[in-house]
Amino acid sequence: MTFLPRIVALLLGVATCASLSVAQTPGTESRVSARLEAIRNNPPQLRAFLTRMPKGGDLHMHLSGAVYAETFIANAATDNLCVDPVKLVLSPNVGTTRSLPPKPVCAEGTEPAAEAFKNQALYDRLIDSFSMRSFVPTSGWSGHDQFFATFGRFSGLRKEHQGEWVDEVATRAAAQNEQYLEIMNTPDFSVAIKLAAEQHWGGDPAKMREALLAGGLRDNIAIDRADMDAIDRTRNEREHCGTAQATVACSVQVRYLYQVLRSGEPERVFAQTLLGFELASVDPRIVGINFVQPEDTYLSMSQYGNQMLMLKYLRSVYPKVHLSLHAGELAPGMVPPDGLRFHIHDAVEVAGAERIGHGVDLMFETNSASLLKTMSAKHIMVEVNLTSNDGILGIKGKEHPLHSYLAAGVPFALSTDDEGVSRIDLTNEYLRAVTEQGLTYAQLKTSARASLEHSFLAGDSLWSAQDRYTTMRSGCVASASTPSASCSTFLKGSDKATQQWELERRFHAFESEMVKETR
Repeated sequence: MTFLPRIVALLLGVATCASLSVAQTPGTESRVSARLEAIRNNPPQLRAFLTRMPKGGDLHMHLSGAVYAETFIANAATDNLCVDPVKLVLSPNVGTTRSLPPKPVCAEGTEPAAEAFKNQALYDRLIDSFSMRSFVPTSGWSGHDQFFATFGRFSGLRKEHQGEWVDEVATRAAAQNEQYLEIMNTPDFSVAIKLAAEQHWGGDPAKMREALLAGGLRDNIAIDRADMDAIDRTRNEREHCGTAQATVACSVQVRYLYQVLRSGEPERVFAQTLLGFELASVDPRIVGINFVQPEDTYLSMSQYGNQMLMLKYLRSVYPKVHLSLHAGELAPGMVPPDGLRFHIHDAVEVAGAERIGHGVDLMFETNSASLLKTMSAKHIMVEVNLTSNDGILGIKGKEHPLHSYLAAGVPFALSTDDEGVSRIDLTNEYLRAVTEQGLTYAQLKTSARASLEHSFLAGDSLWSAQDRYTTMRSGCVASASTPSASCSTFLKGSDKATQQWELERRFHAFESEMVKETR
């Protein structure tokens, strides 16, 4: 099905050799911490340091938003699409020429997207249109508006490019010492939506589930699995995985979250959500569900409680399917004050979310102190997207609730959200965490560990106590140069523990190198 099992085997092979020692000389971490403090106010040096630092995984990444605009322009040219040079949006052609290779025939007022390669001004404007680059808020057009408008501007590209996109983000991740990506993507849901149009949401999820399944909703699963197989094939080919020419990107593990479009009528939302749960139940590449699109739209706000009840029901039917939810991606003024008081709470307490994405309106929630205690006690992790929160919500620095989560003992992990639209990478988020939030090396290390601890990878954690990175389980010893027989057996049975062991190996290598370089 995919090259990923072979990567797991590779990591386990490494785990049985002496090079996987996670032992550390006393004081090594403190010396690396001191190095970070010495360069805290030197962004170029800090950037170089953080690029090399192991980061574990990125748990909050939308595939289409993670791709850089330059790739979309190239894809549009390949697809013979057209572009409106005024509106700066892609559009389908009205035909193609008989020449070889064929060229697009574009509607009046548009021109072939390939013309951007000959017109630098157009090329630059398209990049700005497809991203936050050069964006300056104006009256009536905010960062929130620009950010979400970008997705409609580069839509219409063939889904066959998705394998190329996964290769792009995996390659970028590998270059920054990342090892795992949990990518949000929306598979085909054409069958589900057709069936949804025949239904009426009456508030009974069990009844609607029965009707959708009886109508053939599961027919959509074969379509989606075939599309995912194609993504895997393209990525494997581009990265030469399984060959002597394999790129380092092959070592990046990729899993997917089925993203549901929340700004729709309840029948559509439920049908798509049900399909996501069904697909995740049969395909191990889909490890969970997430709801996406802006939280402040009319339907997102008015149907929020209804959607949480849908998820509560479906979680009871499919208890093995994981759930992470965008919740609290709101700021004062975007919605009435009442709209800031319950999204995170309901995601956790009603829907049963295991992770929260953004969580920015935390301190506006009703009884936020109690909510924090609950999240800490239940180990509900928050996915922190600093650049995205700044660009979309205007929330940064001391206005960001990160330190409220830290003070309450709520686990967190830094993530990118939409690195292509924001023109960033995960290293940038680590940099902002240091320079704007004042995080230390130890806190960054905890973020990296939490990204794997709270990943939806299969298997038990390497650590004996959740979110306490001191004692390993099943005979695995941090000071051992090689895993014991029982530890090796345990690692072979857990994708999560295997990745966590690899992260510790990477920390050992990184910290040893840093100490040598600073002597």
